[in-house]
Amino acid sequence: MQHEPILSSRKTAIRDLANDVATNRANWIEKNAFFYKEDYRYMRFLVPEGLRVLELGCGTGQLLAELKPSHGVGVDFSQNMVNVAKVSYPHLDFNIGDIEDAEFMSTLVGPFDVIVLSDTIGSLEDCQATLSNLHRLCTSDTRIVIAYYSKVWEPLLALARGVGLKMPQEEQNALSTDDIANLLKLADFEVIKREWRQLIPRRLLGLGILVNRYLAPFPAIRRACLRNYVVARPLRGAEVRKPSTTVLIPCRNERGNIEDAVRRIPRFCEDMEIIFAEGHSKDGTLEEIQRVIAAYPHLDIKAVVQDGKGKGNAVRQGFERARGDILMILDADLTMPPEALPKFYEAIVSGKGEFINGSRLIYPMEKDAMRFLNYLANHTFSLLFTWLLNQRFTDTLCGTKVLSKKHYLKIAENRKYFGEFDPFGDFDLIFGAAKLNLKVVEIPITYANRKYGETQISRFEHGWLLLKMVIFAFRKLKAF
Repeated sequence: MQHEPILSSRKTAIRDLANDVATNRANWIEKNAFFYKEDYRYMRFLVPEGLRVLELGCGTGQLLAELKPSHGVGVDFSQNMVNVAKVSYPHLDFNIGDIEDAEFMSTLVGPFDVIVLSDTIGSLEDCQATLSNLHRLCTSDTRIVIAYYSKVWEPLLALARGVGLKMPQEEQNALSTDDIANLLKLADFEVIKREWRQLIPRRLLGLGILVNRYLAPFPAIRRACLRNYVVARPLRGAEVRKPSTTVLIPCRNERGNIEDAVRRIPRFCEDMEIIFAEGHSKDGTLEEIQRVIAAYPHLDIKAVVQDGKGKGNAVRQGFERARGDILMILDADLTMPPEALPKFYEAIVSGKGEFINGSRLIYPMEKDAMRFLNYLANHTFSLLFTWLLNQRFTDTLCGTKVLSKKHYLKIAENRKYFGEFDPFGDFDLIFGAAKLNLKVVEIPITYANRKYGETQISRFEHGWLLLKMVIFAFRKLKAF
């Protein structure tokens, strides 16, 4: 006998209204085509195609189809909505059920890469319990994506419903992004990203596109947008293990630091690989690497000679060769103490973060370790990138960055979105991590003076490149 949950009068009214409008929903979407086109476009940015996707409150299935999942499952408690969805998208799997019913949810077979709730959270009677029940459908890499509307817009939306410009709707929950973030926290999910979009949900002869792309993303304005998005990851069930590690050391004209790097890196895991990516040095760096490899036969040390130039090329070429489960970058100038690497390792293997970034701008640094203009510029760019990436970054150019190999491979697969744009090697990883919705954690380190050689950073040349990175990130992450 099929389990039939008893619905409250409110949920019964919501279901009955959904049944009534199901066959006309496509017309309502067409009437507000600009809004839905923009909404689907941003959802595709958050959810790359080819993933296992579960949509809760799927309606007639158009959003799920737009996401192009490898395996797509939709759930709705409106029989008529599901009937339309099955006819429209027979390649997807649609189910009738109440997502607040734990017994029904236990029948769904996971796990899923992404679980989407688009406006559904507004109809729930117990948001925390519903979110808590999602854990059995998650892995540590699953992302919860919640899309909702700003209650500031409710008077305008009520007016639009009154004049027939918007689909009828029962009263919804009054939830801001802060409220949604709090509910996720109570349900043992951690918010990774919040975003606000669509200041003007109409085309208006192109004005809507211009305003939404180039004005709406700014901090003082974005909270007035109609649409908001929250992305979170599960905190339960993090796997505790001691994975292998590759420490990649890009180096050019760093002969005097090679052996020190090997001696100073702590043996913080049983299986560790060290790769030197040598960039056509003129001071005998490659010969020194080969000497050190011979002098430390008990360690797994390798050398890779770059086929291009720049740190970005060194990182990509080194990581392609790396065999470790965890990938680390350590700059050969050793201004980031190698002794701090165990902190980065523990942060990622414990599940506290998925992209671990060093920060040189928290602790007092050694005298003359960073020139004043560089220090000022780094602080300025950290504020800009925190806004652009929707996660806190205090130091984007700290050379030490750590992530898992499986996440790096996904960044490499999705590199076509950004292209080969990064001479530094830092932003390819940072932007890729942001696109994958990875959780960023920063670890403060004490920035030391260089003991050998000269800095390869040009204040003005690299400052101009950083400014170009800001413009590039704005175009790719905000104004698209």
